[in-house]
Amino acid sequence: MVERNESGRGLTGIYGAGALMAVSGVNAWFIREVLPLEAALMQFLRRCVRDESDAADLRQDVYVRVYEAALKQIPNPVRPFLFTTARNMVVDRVRREQVVSIEAVADLDELEIALDEPGPERAIAARQELRRLQAALDQLPPRSRQAMMLRKIEGLSRREIASRMGIAEQTVAEYLASGAWVLAEWLHAPPEKKP
Repeated sequence: MVERNESGRGLTGIYGAGALMAVSGVNAWFIREVLPLEAALMQFLRRCVRDESDAADLRQDVYVRVYEAALKQIPNPVRPFLFTTARNMVVDRVRREQVVSIEAVADLDELEIALDEPGPERAIAARQELRRLQAALDQLPPRSRQAMMLRKIEGLSRREIASRMGIAEQTVAEYLASGAWVLAEWLHAPPEKKP
């Protein structure tokens, strides 16, 4: 049996025979490795989204993303890759839902609703908090500070940080853990105990 795309043409005409064999290998891998994780995936997605149909939609989106990634290179191990993909897609969905359309903002202007703008007290408190954070960051060793900035400000993964800094992922993990410890100690210490 020849697999066919939407146009009805055989996939061998589009991808070539070798690619078709690769697709069938990915299909077998997907059925063997990914589909058995569906119950755990759905449990995770139900905790992240309220609506059952949203969880089902996300599951399908996750499957598509994992399958497309596997066409390039089969991820190993599968479980962490599947759940990282799911988490990222949940985060993307939340970000998209937080976007407010321009029309909605224009409607608010017409209603003359007072905006929740920070008052001078909040602005001063925010500046003080930023100064405290900068002082805490200054206490870190340079490489640990760089790793923390790449992770928390630029949002890079450990793998991306390791690549950018030219170090092992385990070293990145150690930098992040020690950096988080120093920052927590500094930010939560009473002012009289800070250097």
